[in-house]
Amino acid sequence: MQKQLFTFILLPAASLLLCTGCQKDSAPAKTKTQLMTQASWKFSSASAAGTDITNNAAIACIKDDVVTFSSNGTGSITEGTIVCSPTTAGNFTWTFQNGETQLMMSSGIYPAGSGLFTITALTETSLTITQDVVIPPSPTAVPVTAVYIH
Repeated sequence: MQKQLFTFILLPAASLLLCTGCQKDSAPAKTKTQLMTQASWKFSSASAAGTDITNNAAIACIKDDVVTFSSNGTGSITEGTIVCSPTTAGNFTWTFQNGETQLMMSSGIYPAGSGLFTITALTETSLTITQDVVIPPSPTAVPVTAVYIH
């Protein structure tokens, strides 16, 4: 009787051990470089000082741009049908700074902006960046946040 009870307990325990031992480890999380370079980015939305400016005519020229980052630290901006003046199209170099919390580009995405952005969020499908930008006619810079998606 004890032999049967031992076998009855041993078989399910061995099966459980074998099943859990065969599970594959989950894939390691992607690096920020991998997330930045896995596909081109397209504009989704923007706000200035917390106010939605997605449909503001002043940013129409960046809404159809495509921004591509390459893992070798280069990238490009391709303008769509509405071209910014001055244009933002062309090649650039880029790096992460400040513990990968900032993105430094050799040229800006916005005609009135610089190349340094704070990365607010970066996921598989979304990039949110913030930068202080002077939006004429105001002489004062305001925080502009833009969301890009794949």
